[in-house]
Amino acid sequence: MAPPTEKRTHGKRIIRRRSLLAGAGALGAIGAIGAAGCSRVPNGDTLARLQGAGTVRLGIAGEVPYGYINDAGEFTGEAVELAKVIFKRLGVDSVQPVATDFASLIPGLNTQQFDVVSAGMYINKERCQQVIFADPEYQMLDSFIVRKGNPMNLHDYADVVKAKAKFGTGTGYAEIQYAVDAGYKESDIVILQDQVAGLNAVEAGRIDVFAGTALTTREVTKKSAKAEHTEPFAPLVDGKKHVDGGGFTFRPTDTKLRDAFNVEIHKMKQSGELFRILQPFGFTKAEMTNLTAEELCR
Repeated sequence: MAPPTEKRTHGKRIIRRRSLLAGAGALGAIGAIGAAGCSRVPNGDTLARLQGAGTVRLGIAGEVPYGYINDAGEFTGEAVELAKVIFKRLGVDSVQPVATDFASLIPGLNTQQFDVVSAGMYINKERCQQVIFADPEYQMLDSFIVRKGNPMNLHDYADVVKAKAKFGTGTGYAEIQYAVDAGYKESDIVILQDQVAGLNAVEAGRIDVFAGTALTTREVTKKSAKAEHTEPFAPLVDGKKHVDGGGFTFRPTDTKLRDAFNVEIHKMKQSGELFRILQPFGFTKAEMTNLTAEELCR
């Protein structure tokens, strides 16, 4: 397969997001089928409706490790597996993932193509004006993919700007804005499909550094002989260190469903069950969080 095409941004502010689009091509057709088969449903008590139907439709974006199809052709991921547990406890036995591209998740939710977004979506002020969030199931710092030995000594976005390094990140990643805020020219940013394309570009010398989440950079560099990941760091937002958090996404009218979901996720945090579900997908205890959606929406 040919490597993903590199492209540059052109001064357009890109909606912040957390992660990759790995598997999106394979999922696109499934997403189209899922969307076509979904009709609008009446407003009302969504939780009661889901309990009656016995099925909840989950909007996912084919993103490793959040929601994707594995090698066995099964839907999985930390958010998908978490949804299976919580919705069963809410009286909804079946989950039906509906795959779409990341940018279509919030529009698809608000037009009722699915009931909940189960994609570990970053919670931020812009999104909180369109949807409501459960409290985050994880928190996340940033990290870089660099060549072995980190020859340009790059540890944060200020280092990238100072070194005039050739900088890349993924389509729609929050890291785009973090680099711009640090003084990197947006039109010079190399935009790649995902962290795998970023690793390939660093190994081949097409870019000096690729920015992503601490989780995705450490996972993708595990077997690389030419590249490594840097230590996690907090990007600066308005001059202050910022920690991102990702969570389930609901329509603004579905506060009852969101609140019921929150009750269950808080129980799982307290018992340690949440970490046991997320750990197989590469999460560490340092990425468990007590942040709230209210804090991240400010």
